[in-house]
Order: sequence, then structure tokens, then C-alpha cells
Amino acid sequence: MPLRLIFMGTPDFAVPTLLELVAHGHEIAAVYTRAAKPAGRGMKLQPSPIEQEARRLGIAVLTPSTLKTPEALEEFRAHHADAAVVVAYGMILPQVILDALPLGCFNLHGSLLPRWRGAAPINRAIMAGDAESGVMVMKMDTGLDTGDVAIAERIAITDAMTAADLHDALAPLGADLMARAMGALERGKLQLTRQSEQGVTYAAKIDKAEARIDWKQAAHRVLRHIHGLSPFPGAWCEVAVDDAPARLKILRCEMADGSGAPGELLDDRLSVACKGGAIRFLELQRAGKAPMKAEEFLRGTPLRPPMRFY
Repeated sequence: MPLRLIFMGTPDFAVPTLLELVAHGHEIAAVYTRAAKPAGRGMKLQPSPIEQEARRLGIAVLTPSTLKTPEALEEFRAHHADAAVVVAYGMILPQVILDALPLGCFNLHGSLLPRWRGAAPINRAIMAGDAESGVMVMKMDTGLDTGDVAIAERIAITDAMTAADLHDALAPLGADLMARAMGALERGKLQLTRQSEQGVTYAAKIDKAEARIDWKQAAHRVLRHIHGLSPFPGAWCEVAVDDAPARLKILRCEMADGSGAPGELLDDRLSVACKGGAIRFLELQRAGKAPMKAEEFLRGTPLRPPMRFY
């Protein structure tokens, strides 16, 4: 028999998993998500992507501010679900919630655990220069992504990948993985393996203070820093335009030939020297403007050597 599930998630990353579970015939008793937040110029309340999808599917939506009260536990139990599926929900599940359902709570995490436990595994994997990433389904405990792992899928990280690219690759991969895990759970065949205590790293939340580009780093490290922060918050630098400093977010780049002083513009194609080697901007965004390709940017803002980026 298909499982009766509670789904807990918030951002776009969680949507493919919700849809995949529905497509596999599982009954979604309720969807838990974060409450709508003001967004846009009018600051109107904007429901989360998961809330929008759940309402389209006719599934009951709950947006509690806490799960730590007796009332929240009673409401959670009242759904009479077999298990819960959690994908980027954004709220801590206390032990009483984890213990409330017969089969437990299962989380989809965007890394190869125990590497990159925590809030920003996709960004940190790229920024660290990792050669691969992946998704894992684990049975949750009260630790930070420390639960026993069920199944995993791996994916190569290329130098061309931004955080958005990796996010978009992992989301459908994770959806299929969770559907397979719930199918195995339904049949009583899901096997769990304790995480290794070796190779543990933590993916701290991205701080805007770390977004400024350091041209004194090696070119490959600069490239991965830029791609790991693209599109948000966006790695940035400054350059003098019309005798005034202009802030540029660099959204996509590639390795380039050449060398020079860190931050030196090397040619008329936006190749910039790092401490070792160089990178070339492919896509960038000036403050207050839309993202644009390098060629388009140069038509409106010609930059030529010997300019410097800071």
C-alpha cells in the first residue's frame, strides 16, 4: 500500500520531491512549510514555492511558527501519517516530532554526507573545489544532518557549474532518490547505514561579508568562489567607471590565459589576473541592472587595460 506522508519543505529545491511522491501514488496528508513573507516592490506576502504547489494540488498547508509546543505535536500526530519527508524545510524538528510517526522522518540533503552537513552544502562544495556532490536520504535524528543514511546519488561538479546549476541538477535527482527510498520503506526493505565519523565538514550559512572577490587568490579558487555564490548573494568586486567606483557582481566566468598583478584587466574581453593565472568574466551584473553577458556589458561599459578591479 502507498504510504501516508507528511511533507515538510519550503523552497524551489523541494518542489520536485513533492511532485514525485504524488506521482508515485503516496498520499500526502499535509504539507508543512514556512509562512509567507513580504517580497517584491509592493512587499506583498509571498507564499513559499511549496505552499503554492501544495495548494495547486489541493493538499492542506500548515505554517506553524514552532513545532515545540504540545499543541503542535498533537496537530502533527492528528494527520495519522506513516512517515514524514523533509526537504529544506528551514525549521528544527524536536525529538518528540521525530518520534511521533511509526516509520520516522526522512530528510533529503544536498551533499555526500558526512561532508557538508548544514545550511549551504551546494555553495560550499563548489567553493571548496570539490570534484563531486550528490544527494542523500537519511533518517533524521536530533543532530545536524547526522542521521543514518539510506541511499545516495553522486554527480560531478565541473568548473562551469554555478550554485544554481548544481541546485537544478540535484533537485530532480533528489526527487527520484526520495521516491525510491519511500518505495523501499513501503515494502519494508529500506536499509540504513550509520554515517562515518571521518571526513565530517560543516556547510555554514553564506555570509554576505565573504562575497567580495579576493584577486590575491589563485585563479581556480577565484572561479570556484564566484560560481559557488552565483546567483545569490553574488561574488562582487569594484572597478572605476567614469571616475567613480562601480560594484559588479560576477555570475559566471572561465579560466583564461595570461598573468599580471592581482585584479589587473588583461585584455578587452574581461580577462582579469589573479595571484596565479587569470579568469574571464562571462556573465555579470552592475548594481541596479539586470544580469548580462560580457559582450553585452562591454557595449555599454567599455573597460580596457590597464584598469584594475578591487
